[in-house]
Amino acid sequence: MRRKISSIALNILLLMLGVITVYPFVWMLCSSFKKNSEIMALEQHLLPQEFILDNYVNMNAHFNFLRFFINSLVVTLVVTVLVVYTSTLCGFVLSKYKFKGRNLIFGFVLSTMMVPWCVTIIPKYSMIQSFGWMDSYKALIIPAMFSGFGIFMMKQHISSLPDEILEAARIDGANEFYIFQRIVFPMSKNGISSIAIFQFLWTWEDFLWPYLVINTQEKQLLAVGLKMFNGQYSTDYGALFAATAISIIPVLLIYLFFQKQFIAGIAASAVKG
Repeated sequence: MRRKISSIALNILLLMLGVITVYPFVWMLCSSFKKNSEIMALEQHLLPQEFILDNYVNMNAHFNFLRFFINSLVVTLVVTVLVVYTSTLCGFVLSKYKFKGRNLIFGFVLSTMMVPWCVTIIPKYSMIQSFGWMDSYKALIIPAMFSGFGIFMMKQHISSLPDEILEAARIDGANEFYIFQRIVFPMSKNGISSIAIFQFLWTWEDFLWPYLVINTQEKQLLAVGLKMFNGQYSTDYGALFAATAISIIPVLLIYLFFQKQFIAGIAASAVKG
């Protein structure tokens, strides 16, 4: 009886936390159909008193929303694919090969996760300038190709794969690249899904780095473009909420399609190694 009461209380608590978390997004979505005067009014209502679609039509008046959306989508997908591949490859090497200095290399990878991002931004910016990559997507993609977190997660996940399968493939004459491509990669789909979701979120929502290295407005990403709704004297909140509501659709779709693999990958990486 006591356990049942505790379970009910926990579910109620989780439900309340869920409502608190989701409510701002629901309010933003509802506000995207309101006039600015209603959004700024002292008396607030969750549902719009006058339902309008003008915010979704007029948001292109501030910037080319579709261009920024495509820019962000392309850069995010490219970075995510590269990080998934390099993390899986490095995780495979560090977990299934025994060589001198392996622990030292893995320790170095872990140390990159402990250094605050703000500490590395100045030297990374200087390197981008010296390479001539300013105002280029190379400045966004190449420095993000390797992820310490991704390598750590995939090493933990691939460590749980049976060595017997890999040895059987070697006996049959398969080379190491074939084993990685055809055996390790497909068997790591849960861990890959976890890394893909994390990396997609981080790249899609990144603001500071694209703001620093991309100068041409047509090349800019959506996270920076949303700032253009802030005028010198006023902000078009209705259009801003409309653009933000559309910008979170890819994130929701990615999580909805891969949520089972995401949870399984996190669980496997947490207990294996």
